[in-house]
Amino acid sequence: MLAVLVVALIVAFVLRRRKPAAPTQPQLWPAPVQLDRADFVRPAAPWLVAVFTSATCEGCARVTAKAEVLAGDEVAYEAVPFQERRDLHERYGVEAAPTTVIADADGVVQKSFVGDVSATDLWAALASLREGTGPEP
Repeated sequence: MLAVLVVALIVAFVLRRRKPAAPTQPQLWPAPVQLDRADFVRPAAPWLVAVFTSATCEGCARVTAKAEVLAGDEVAYEAVPFQERRDLHERYGVEAAPTTVIADADGVVQKSFVGDVSATDLWAALASLREGTGPEP
């Protein structure tokens, strides 16, 4: 009896491991991939961290608090509230708030986050880009 139970458990374990991974889901709200740096503060800065926000967004204040500390000589930071800069939200197709983008000097978005992002993930992404190790997968 014990042998049958052990075999059943092994079979269940093997079958469970063979279960295919769930298919990836398309991103519901894509982030911009290119920005015109002239649309944002300090276009000459090597990096831009922009957070597209909305007054009706519960998580936007948390994300802007995490992002604004990244501002410095090499990094321009700007919050882009929908109610004040609707033109930029429409121009870049931003449909979800918060949407955070990290763009290089040419305006190429190297990393983006839609929704809440941890300070660790945001800060590490910028550090990785600034060190030249490239965008994270």
